[in-house]
Amino acid sequence: MIDTHSHIYLSEFDEDRSEVIERARKAGIEKILLPNVNGETIEAMHNLENEYPQFCYAMMGLHPTSVKENYIELLDEVDNHLSKRDYIAIGEVGIDLYWDQTFRKEQMLVFEQQIIWAKERNLPVVIHCRDAFPEVFEVVERNLDAKLKGVFHSFTGNDVEAERILSYQNFMLGINGVVSFKNTHLRELITAVPLNKLVLETDAPYLAPVPHRGKRNEPAYLQKVAETIAVTQNVSIDEVKIQTSYNAKCLFGL
Repeated sequence: MIDTHSHIYLSEFDEDRSEVIERARKAGIEKILLPNVNGETIEAMHNLENEYPQFCYAMMGLHPTSVKENYIELLDEVDNHLSKRDYIAIGEVGIDLYWDQTFRKEQMLVFEQQIIWAKERNLPVVIHCRDAFPEVFEVVERNLDAKLKGVFHSFTGNDVEAERILSYQNFMLGINGVVSFKNTHLRELITAVPLNKLVLETDAPYLAPVPHRGKRNEPAYLQKVAETIAVTQNVSIDEVKIQTSYNAKCLFGL
């Protein structure tokens, strides 16, 4: 399995990060993709990637909740890192209007600029969307062509939103522990989503699947996500693992 979205470079893992990696390997995780948040997370993310080459892969991007008045300065920092080395993706980027709508316009500008960079570099975009599907769709569709590819990370939208995303030629849905939650609509929704349009993720340390819900999430728990998808789609867990790993390898150029 490939964990396509994991923040295991964060301080929540400082006490036992090597053990977390070891448990991930034992659980059959072959690669972990690391989305950036902002300037404060870059060094820790790079350090983890350097410690586990060919296992951990860094992305570069500015998370929407980090977009403030100084967004141009923050974007320049992202651009500076993109010019220095290669990354697996542009992420985590997008629009989040759940907590605060103050910087809605700035979030849209920042998101669009990072989409442009992704297309210029032939990289996928890893999209964070919370209470902002109209805004995200507006920006994506303004830039949509055969070059644009990516994943809607932690997808929890409705069937209409899923259908719209899947109409984009080169996009996937990222499915994590939410699919195992008791009251989620996601299990029913993904019965209609082809397996070749899904990738697995944890979003560790957040959104741990049942039976670990409410605790710190980690890549080893991806097994629970795969199991839930297998039951939901009435296929074997091996089929889920093989197909979603293939999807991730194609999307991220692994």
